[in-house]
Amino acid sequence: MARVLIEKVCKVYPGHVTAVRDFSLDIEHAEFVVLVGPSGCGKSTTLRMVAGLEDITSGTISIDGKVVNDMPPKDRDIAMVFQNYALYPHMSVFDNVAFGLKLRGYSRPEIESRVREAADLLGLGELLKRKPKELSGGQRQRVALGRAIVRHPKVFLFDEPLSNLDAKLRVQMRAELSRLHSQINCTMIYVTHDQVEAMTMGDRIVVMKDGLIQQVAAPLGLYNDPTNLFVGGFIGSPPMNFFSGKIAKTAAGPSFLCDGFSVSLAGDAVGCFAGHDGKEVIMGIRPEDVFIKKETETLMEGQLVRTRIDVVEPMGADIYLNLVAGTQGFVARVEPDHDLRINQELDVAFDMRKAHCFDAVTKASLKK
Repeated sequence: MARVLIEKVCKVYPGHVTAVRDFSLDIEHAEFVVLVGPSGCGKSTTLRMVAGLEDITSGTISIDGKVVNDMPPKDRDIAMVFQNYALYPHMSVFDNVAFGLKLRGYSRPEIESRVREAADLLGLGELLKRKPKELSGGQRQRVALGRAIVRHPKVFLFDEPLSNLDAKLRVQMRAELSRLHSQINCTMIYVTHDQVEAMTMGDRIVVMKDGLIQQVAAPLGLYNDPTNLFVGGFIGSPPMNFFSGKIAKTAAGPSFLCDGFSVSLAGDAVGCFAGHDGKEVIMGIRPEDVFIKKETETLMEGQLVRTRIDVVEPMGADIYLNLVAGTQGFVARVEPDHDLRINQELDVAFDMRKAHCFDAVTKASLKK
C-alpha cells in the first residue's frame, strides 16, 4: 500500500529563506492529490522533498510505512515526471522508456514486456523507433510518462508536466492522466499552478501560499466552501468577486452596504454575517452567481444592482462582462443570448444564497 505521510515538514534555505512551513498531509494509497498555488508558494519544493531531490530541514516523510528522510531518491520507489520531459535526444522512444530498466539490470525479455505494456497504455506503439525530435509535444510527454510507468513505482510525482503544451493538448493530456490513474491504481502527487488542472484531476487539492497549506479538500469542497479569501479567489475561473463593506439593518432586512450599491442578505449569508452589524466585512460573489435582469423575470426585492458595462468578452458558450457599480468593479459570467455593448447600463442581481462571507481583518471565512 503506497501511502505517503508527510508530518510537519519544513524547508529553510541558506539566508533563512523559508520555502515550506509545517506541511502535514496524509495521502492514501491510489489517491490523486494535487498541490496548487502561485509561483513561489512551495509546492514544487514539497514535491522535490518527497522525491529526495531536496533535503528536509525538519519533519518526516514516510512512503509505504518507511521514513525516507535520509533515503536516496533511487531507493524510494518513486517515479518523477518533469516539466521539460528530460528525454535523451539521441535515443529512440523505446530506449528512452527502457533506459531506467536497463540501469537496474532487468533482463531483455522483461524490458521488452514492460515497454510494450506502457506503449499500449499510452498509444506509443507506432512511435517506438522514432527519436524525440520527430515527436510532437504531447507525444514527448507520453514518452516521459512511459518511462515512469515501466518502473512500476509505488508513487508517481508530477512537476507541472503539462505547462509546455498548448491549450488543446493540455486538455487532452489531463484526460489521459486521469484515465491512466484509474487504470494503474497508483498513488499520484501532482504539482501545478493551474487551478483548472487541479479541479479537473485531483481527488483532493492542497492549496498553498507562502509555504503554508491554506486548505485541503475535494475540488467541489474548495469551490463551495473556501476557508479564506485567498482560496476563494484562487479557485474558480473567472475568480470570485470581492466587495468590502458593512452589514446594516434596512427596511428590506439585514443588508450588505458598500461604496456603489447595497443588497439584502439571503440564504446562508444571513447566518454568516449575523452578529457583524456595523462591522467591516468582505462579501464574495462568483461571476456565475451574477444574473442579468430580464423583464420576464421577477427578481427578489433589494437584490438589483445598477451597473455599467466596461468590457465585453465573448467566450463562446459564455460572455464575461466587466461591470462597474459606483466605485466597484466586478465580473459576471452570463449566457451569450444577450445584446450587450460597452457603456450600456444594466441591472444585475446577485444570488445572495450563494454569497461568501469573510472577516475583513483575518480574511477567514465566516461560514460556520
